[in-house]
Order: sequence, then C-alpha cells, then structure tokens
Amino acid sequence: MHKRDSTIPTKSDTVLAFDFGTGQIGVAIGQTLTNTANPLTVFKAKDGIPDWTQIKQLLEEWQPDQVLVGLPLNMDSTESEFCARARKFGNRLHGMFGLQVSMVDERLSTFEAKQQESTLKAGENRRGKKSYKEQPVDDLAAVIILQTWLSDPSCAQPI
Repeated sequence: MHKRDSTIPTKSDTVLAFDFGTGQIGVAIGQTLTNTANPLTVFKAKDGIPDWTQIKQLLEEWQPDQVLVGLPLNMDSTESEFCARARKFGNRLHGMFGLQVSMVDERLSTFEAKQQESTLKAGENRRGKKSYKEQPVDDLAAVIILQTWLSDPSCAQPI
C-alpha cells in the first residue's frame, strides 16, 4: 500500500509567502487546489522590521493555512549571513500569530523576478516605472518562492 507524504497538502490550503528583506518584504498569495500564486503586496521595512500591524491585518484578511519565508542560501547551499534574519522573521510570524511557518530556498528569486518583470513590457514594469527603487519586485520574488513550494512541498524546512 502506498503511503501518502504528509508534507503534500490534502485539501485546498491558502498559503502566504514572504520574500524577506531589510528595506521591504514582498508577499504572495496562493492556494493548493489549483497550485497558483499571485503577487499581493510589498511592505516597507526598517532594517528588516515591518509594521507588524500591517502584517496582522494581512493575516487576518487572508487567514493562511501555511506561511512560507524565503531562505537566502548561498549558491553552494550553505547559509548566508542573511539566513539568520530571515529565520528570525519566520520565528516572529510563528510566535506572534501562531502560524505554521516553513522556510523555502529562495536562491536567485529576486534575480528571476527582475528578469520576469523586465520582459513583461520590454523594460517597463507593471506600473510603467523602470527602476527597482521605484517599483520593487519583492512580491514577484515571493511568487517564485511560493511556486517553488507548490511544485514540491517537501522542499520546505521548519524554522
């Protein structure tokens, strides 16, 4: 008899993914029924600290079953200095809101998001602005993190 992997969702779950950064934090929303992910928002952060009231409002609105936080590993799979900050953010989400939080390898997600954004309109992004500073792609990076997990839920690791 085939044993089902417990990391694979068995119902339609709402999932939020966070692309943590010190200046901004991108968020994507997805669900497991159709395995789709969409950009949601980008929060400003000050030295990695978001407005927790905004995060709380977002969590109350979407009521996710699962939360993912991107883990910025080095290319050789070792942990970067930034991994500890991303884990701390994940731990705070878990501790403050009682959510199930997992970390997902996010190597090159921002690079890939910038590539996708630049091809959408031949160098102009979603809002007609051309620079990352004018229009960050952190929400698109969060989509990539979420799509990675939707493709293979076993890639997640506990905070």
